[in-house]
Amino acid sequence: MSRFSLYDDEAHPSPWQHTWRAFKSSHIALVGLAVLLLFVFFAFFAPLVAPYNPAYQNTEALLIPPSWAPNGSITHLFGTDALGRDLFSRIMYGCRVTFGTSLLVVIIAMLVGVTIGTVAGMLSGVRSSVVNHLLDALMAIPTLLIAIIIVGILGSGLVNSMWAITLALIPQFVHHTRSFVRGEMKKDYIQSSTLDGASNLQLFYHSILPNMIEMLVVQGTLALSIAVIDISALGFLNLGAQAPLPELGAILATGLDAGYLAPWNIAIPGVTIFLMVLSITIVGDGLRSALRKRVNR
Repeated sequence: MSRFSLYDDEAHPSPWQHTWRAFKSSHIALVGLAVLLLFVFFAFFAPLVAPYNPAYQNTEALLIPPSWAPNGSITHLFGTDALGRDLFSRIMYGCRVTFGTSLLVVIIAMLVGVTIGTVAGMLSGVRSSVVNHLLDALMAIPTLLIAIIIVGILGSGLVNSMWAITLALIPQFVHHTRSFVRGEMKKDYIQSSTLDGASNLQLFYHSILPNMIEMLVVQGTLALSIAVIDISALGFLNLGAQAPLPELGAILATGLDAGYLAPWNIAIPGVTIFLMVLSITIVGDGLRSALRKRVNR
């Protein structure tokens, strides 16, 4: 009987198994997932695997080139900065700060935005019209500009920048969730559930939310890449994470002081931010394609 069950599972995979099979059929998506998992590993285990304290200053190891350079040293894989701090350790901790805070920001913004968007999508009349015009006005303003304005009011710092980016991302989730819910409310299966006596809460959990997964994946990965860029930009402008806290944007700004003598202090954190955003985008596109294939199947 166990053998029959094994063959039956292979012939009729679960929806999540089918999604994974569709996802791993794309080699680019797998590469993006591997790179993203590396950043996730750094975010969670940087204190355990980093070779040096990111704030430790060694005056005998100033501006050492990366290990692959002719004058480089294997003891400092990515070289050191103008204060003798190990750049590889700072990049690992920077991934922890930048990616970890971005993920937390997106989760909070998604929960709040989906809740407000669902309620707004089920409303009608003047209240819905007011929400619609307000969202159109907020969506026309770039998230980074909104974040800079909020940080200017609250003050600089990592916590304030997190709140600023969260408030800047919420309107996007509200807008897309509201549009999706309003479109679903007009479909026949929602009308049938309503006639059967289903409440709005039951409609959301049992009918709307399962069909919203693809939209949430797309908007979530897009918001995550935006959050990474915005947190790095605020850190670069000295409005986000403050020294000595290592953050990728702040590390990039610090490297500008010795850019001519040590260009790796600019190139390495810049490439890290680029790879982080690129891997998030690739994984998001792969998940969207896999979910679409599952729905079509």
